Amino acid sequence: MAVRIPSPGTSVFQAAYACLGCPSPEEKCDAVFRLAEEMDRGRLGFVPTPVVRRVESPGCPPRPRLVLPKYLPRRSLVTEHGRAAFVHAIAHIEFNAINLALDALYRFQDMPRSYYLDWVSVAAEEARHFLMVRERLQQFGYDYGDFDAHNGLWEMAVRTGDSVIARMALVPRVLEARGLDVTPAMIRKLRFHGDTKTADILAVILDEEIGHVAIGSRWYRHACTRQNLQPDRIFPSLVAKYYSGRLQKPFHLEARRRAGFSESELRALEDV
Repeated sequence: MAVRIPSPGTSVFQAAYACLGCPSPEEKCDAVFRLAEEMDRGRLGFVPTPVVRRVESPGCPPRPRLVLPKYLPRRSLVTEHGRAAFVHAIAHIEFNAINLALDALYRFQDMPRSYYLDWVSVAAEEARHFLMVRERLQQFGYDYGDFDAHNGLWEMAVRTGDSVIARMALVPRVLEARGLDVTPAMIRKLRFHGDTKTADILAVILDEEIGHVAIGSRWYRHACTRQNLQPDRIFPSLVAKYYSGRLQKPFHLEARRRAGFSESELRALEDV
């Protein structure tokens, strides 16, 4: 059954919640595109919902099977099967990114209107990324769900669900920013192994993901300022509180600059 976007004048938040709960990747993407269009045309209101529900698990298809990261095999870019597994991992990241953007839109209902316009634009771009990557996966003879995956991205969304500051710090500026660091090397490796189609897709995604992280940076700083907090000063403590791993070098410093990281934050990263 297709997701019904609420009629004109009803809540953006209701519409985002409906999209978030949709299990079908195709229907979720279609619903996100329609939500973005309705918001762009000013057809949806911004009245908060009486209750903001805690979403322990967003709508997702029965496959892929979700396992702990340690149980996922290493993906080699040398073989076609390995590249297909790699592309599937990217598809899973992009599908999760749709849900993360929708949850950022739905969960924090006391932000300026431009915050919601930013995050619906991110959701729509992530949906487009997912469809691009899924099409490439199908060209390998596979589909989304054919390989195992892990749930680390959404687990971070649950951990940061009570704080817009923590959400903006940890999801765009830690997890998604990691993609800015590692994607250039992946593109080079794919080109070396002759997979220019996948490399070209990743190049498009990398450029647009810089903008997504920049949106996270902007609203992280806004939320800190609203609470009289120093964003550069508290960022390390937020990472220590919510992120169980270590921030891994090397960092793509220029991409991070474009994505809103300050020079003091970049110096702190280099000292990790």
